[in-house]
Amino acid sequence: MQAIAQDWLVTNESQCISLASMQKDLQEDSFAKKYSVPYRLYRFLTDVEDIIWQETDDRLRLQKICPLVRRLLNDSEWILTSFASPDRETGWSVQMIYDEPDFALTVQTVAWSPQRVSSIHNHATWGIVTLIDGEEKNTFWQRSPSAEFPDRLVKTGEHILTSGDILCLMPDAIHQVEAIGDEPTISFNIYGITDYSQRFEFDVEQHTAKIF
Repeated sequence: MQAIAQDWLVTNESQCISLASMQKDLQEDSFAKKYSVPYRLYRFLTDVEDIIWQETDDRLRLQKICPLVRRLLNDSEWILTSFASPDRETGWSVQMIYDEPDFALTVQTVAWSPQRVSSIHNHATWGIVTLIDGEEKNTFWQRSPSAEFPDRLVKTGEHILTSGDILCLMPDAIHQVEAIGDEPTISFNIYGITDYSQRFEFDVEQHTAKIF
């Protein structure tokens, strides 16, 4: 992964804006400073769990967690190679890094074959996507219901992520992912608790939405 790049936030209205992190408020603890201890996954999980319990606002959670993700990937290089090759049929794969029952966090790496495009979807939880390798175009959509089409969407913009970029997603953000270029895209993703009754896949042509 390249040097630190840019941090972005996709709001609940699917507007992609630059994210101001709270890194100044999240300095390394004195023990880590004194003994040069690597920032390992177990410490990351504990720190994120503390933020989840202490901070109820999802946007503030993302601002606080984002610099921890950078610190983890800088110190734990094994994660950068912990991914499965994309499935030949579906064009993508998921490698679970951490998923514990009744724990409010899912950690995974995701790989996409070149030129593959995801469905249009939301996540119904907050999420952070860090691009490890490749280029990924995100297209953003917002609900614009009408009497005839209550699930109608309108496009709000596009943004291309390159290696090192972080994209933070609010629970109601709607996006579509496309792996651009000639190489697979690899990302490190973390998500909160998904409200599956509110997670949808959208058909922009038919103006419909279905739970998935």
